[in-house]
Amino acid sequence: MKHIILILSLLVAFSQVKSQTINSDASVVEFSIIKFKWNKVKGTFKGMQGEVSFDKDNLSESHFNVSVDPSTVNTGSKKRDKHLNTEDFFHVEKYKTITFKSKLIRKDGESYIADGSMTMHGVTKDVSIPFTVVTAGDSSTLEGEIEVDRFDYGVGAEKYSGTFMVGQMVKVKIICTLE
Repeated sequence: MKHIILILSLLVAFSQVKSQTINSDASVVEFSIIKFKWNKVKGTFKGMQGEVSFDKDNLSESHFNVSVDPSTVNTGSKKRDKHLNTEDFFHVEKYKTITFKSKLIRKDGESYIADGSMTMHGVTKDVSIPFTVVTAGDSSTLEGEIEVDRFDYGVGAEKYSGTFMVGQMVKVKIICTLE
C-alpha cells in the first residue's frame, strides 16, 4: 500500500505543470485605437509580471495569472500618457494593475485559446484570448490578440463616449516571453 501511495504521489508531482518565469524586459502589451475617426494611436504597456504555467501536452494543468501596470503606458507623447494616467482614463492611483487570469486553456487547430477574466479599471469581464506559441531554444513566446471595448471597463467612458475624439474599440496584442 505504501508503494502505491508513493507512486501516485510521484505521478501527481510530475504531472503538474511547472511555473515559468516571465521575461519582463521582452514582454509587452501593444495596443492601437482610432482617434478623430482617421488617426491611429499606438502604444504599449511594459513590466508584465505574474505566473505562467503552460504545457501544450497538459492544458488542463496550464494557467495564466499575469498583470501589467497601466502607469507604464507609452504612446510616444508624454502629455497624452500623463492624461491617460488620470481619472479620465486609467486612474492609475486607484487601479494599479490590468490583470488576466485564465480559467481554461484549450487547443484550437495549431493555436490555443485562453478563456478567463480580465480586470481593468476595477471592472472584471470574461474574455477569450486566442494565442500562438513560438519556441526558440530555452524560451517560448506566447502571442495573443484581442479586441477590447474600453467602455465595458469604464476607461474614458464618462468624458469620451459618443465623441469622435477617441475610439471605443481597442486592438490589443500581448507578447509574453518566458524563460
